Amino acid sequence: MQESPPPRPSTYAEAGVSIAAGNALVRAIAPLARATRRPGADAELGGFGAFFDPRAAGFRDPLLVAATDGVGTKLRLAIATGRHGGVGQDLVAMCVNDLLVQGAEPLFFLDYFATGRLDPDVAEAVIAGIARACAEAGCALVGGETAEMPGMYAAGDYDLAGFAVGAVERGQQLTGAAIRPGDAVLGLASSGAHSNGYSLIRRLVEGLDLDAPAPFAPHETLADALLRPTRLYVRSLLPLIRAGQVRGLAHVTGGGLLENLPRVLPEGTRALLDGSAWRWPPLFGWLAERGAVTPAEMLRTFNCGVGMAVVVAPGEADAVAAALRAAGETVLALGRIEAGRRGVEIAGDGWTAAHDA
Repeated sequence: MQESPPPRPSTYAEAGVSIAAGNALVRAIAPLARATRRPGADAELGGFGAFFDPRAAGFRDPLLVAATDGVGTKLRLAIATGRHGGVGQDLVAMCVNDLLVQGAEPLFFLDYFATGRLDPDVAEAVIAGIARACAEAGCALVGGETAEMPGMYAAGDYDLAGFAVGAVERGQQLTGAAIRPGDAVLGLASSGAHSNGYSLIRRLVEGLDLDAPAPFAPHETLADALLRPTRLYVRSLLPLIRAGQVRGLAHVTGGGLLENLPRVLPEGTRALLDGSAWRWPPLFGWLAERGAVTPAEMLRTFNCGVGMAVVVAPGEADAVAAALRAAGETVLALGRIEAGRRGVEIAGDGWTAAHDA
């Protein structure tokens, strides 16, 4: 009886995973990560973990604060248009802006990039955006994971997750407990839709040419307007937090002002905001008109032009606003804190929206 020939050796590459491509990507992004070094973090990429020394970063008795997030379905627009450079900043900003709300300085960041088949050019573009944003936020990119998983993702698809750790000296953390009736609520302008509400945005732009001029901003394409990266607020706000001039912060993400601001208000306080105090950027007006979206639904879904809410003592409002403008922020006087049921009320021209926590 004739014996069957031995089976041909199988390889991981034949199954769709290229270890060589992954290693090449690590070598390509190593200089990007190296450029984000800061006191406390100076290790090279490639280890099983990363050390951080809070004392070298200047902390004496720090509390660590952690945050994790993704970019969501905004990635679908990035993939569809081949514009990958901005989503890295989105990933970092969604995490470090959350750390800031606790009064924490971002220290280090790690990313997770998952795809069906690794495209080194796409991955490097994404991670380059992550590194740039880390450098702007003052946190070190200390590592990450690139996962190539054939069969899990359609061709060209990828997903992102980020993880950030910050620190604040014990006793200096922001909890919202210092907020009092009479305090002023300022708003810092957003750069666009940031990274929230994109399932609705994608539905509203379905069938449109994303490379055509934006109907609300003809000087740029619709894709560029929708993919503008999330604004980083670390450099402008951190000095004011450390100076004790901020009583509370709310990062305006999913849920908008209506649902995020109450998260930092103590019991017995209510934010009363003037909906006519700021003009919604044209993007949001166009989305509302195109989808017949009510003001309440817009304010619950999008930031509507306000990326961060800042609560300050009434006597500090002018000084804080001036410092933020000097740091490059557009500052809006949104309203005040009053005694009442914990929540937010926004009244505009002929409409009102409210949310009780």
